Amino acid sequence: MARFKVTLEYEGTRYSGWQVQKNARTVQGELQGALRKVFAGSDFEFYGSGRTDAGVHALGQVAHLEARTVLGPEIIRMKANDVLPPDINIIEVEKAAPAFHARHDAKARSYLYQVSRRRTAFGKRYVWWVKDKLDTGLMRGAARAFSGMKDFRSFTDDDPEEKSTLVFIDEVQIEEAGDLVLFRVCGSHFLWKLVRRLVGVVVEAGRGRLRPEEIPPLFSTGTDLPAKLTAPPSGLFLEKVYYGDEKRRAELKPVLSVAHER
Repeated sequence: MARFKVTLEYEGTRYSGWQVQKNARTVQGELQGALRKVFAGSDFEFYGSGRTDAGVHALGQVAHLEARTVLGPEIIRMKANDVLPPDINIIEVEKAAPAFHARHDAKARSYLYQVSRRRTAFGKRYVWWVKDKLDTGLMRGAARAFSGMKDFRSFTDDDPEEKSTLVFIDEVQIEEAGDLVLFRVCGSHFLWKLVRRLVGVVVEAGRGRLRPEEIPPLFSTGTDLPAKLTAPPSGLFLEKVYYGDEKRRAELKPVLSVAHER
């Protein structure tokens, strides 16, 4: 058996998330269907580094593939891409150590979120258009409250009785790019809806409706405020999964050219 590291991108609008589900079209399901054709019915295993929600995109999702095959990495990539739908693309396939695990070996993950301050004809599927005026200074002040180890039970629909809701967030970066406000959230791992609720809370602060000092109590109370402020999935991208001592990305750029200069 050979093991491979697979890096891929996808536009998640048409899919019910990453993970295979009955009676739903998913990214993992499409990839497994393509790989069955590549390996002509031979058994294989294919696991992602983590799930993404319905409508969420990925710039650098990672999976590991184990298969009994004589095909080289580049041949596997080309053959799979030939039968995949156009909104899923395998960027790279490379040989991996026999014990490599896409999820367990990941050291950190980063997500990118795009907020648009104007109505756009081209990027609706890739941004959250916020009509209200946003103060990025207030947003940066609010974002600082999320750094470090926090209990995010109010920021997820995961059951804290079944899964730890403690997550370490390295930092939340916020940059302006024309009419876009870009967020990068980097952390050890992420819970269901965590990033979207974090962005929603920070945007509420940017609107002037939530003071920075009101955010820390959200980690220690059973409030439903973060759930009410959940940002839509359209602006969210799994940016990168980090392994070993990979250097963290510094520059924050928009995914598409919807950042019209004023």
